[in-house]
Amino acid sequence: MAAESFRWLLQLHKDVPKASRFNAEGLDFTVNVCTIRWANLRFGSLKLSLMQSPKDHVMQNGNSSLLFFTVPDINQTVTNLMVLGGAELDGPIKHEMKSAGSRQHDTYNDNEQGYIVE
Repeated sequence: MAAESFRWLLQLHKDVPKASRFNAEGLDFTVNVCTIRWANLRFGSLKLSLMQSPKDHVMQNGNSSLLFFTVPDINQTVTNLMVLGGAELDGPIKHEMKSAGSRQHDTYNDNEQGYIVE
């Protein structure tokens, strides 16, 4: 089975500098450019662009973007992201953390954890 990956992603945020700092300090993105209205970040071959959402943009509940990252310590990473304001970035966390695990063909466990932000 072939793996697909994105090269460019665009996310809308209320506060671009805060979102940029969150990704840089919490997930080790490199910040190439950051202004009040937009930012360009890089993580390996992935380029992430952040743009300020328009003032008249209608917020939708339950439609947070979902990205997967491999991190050395999930507990420490989640703690760091919460300290950086992940719970308030685009809305409070209203649901408990969800966790899933799957057995891979090479016998390693692939555990996924995530928060639902509304």
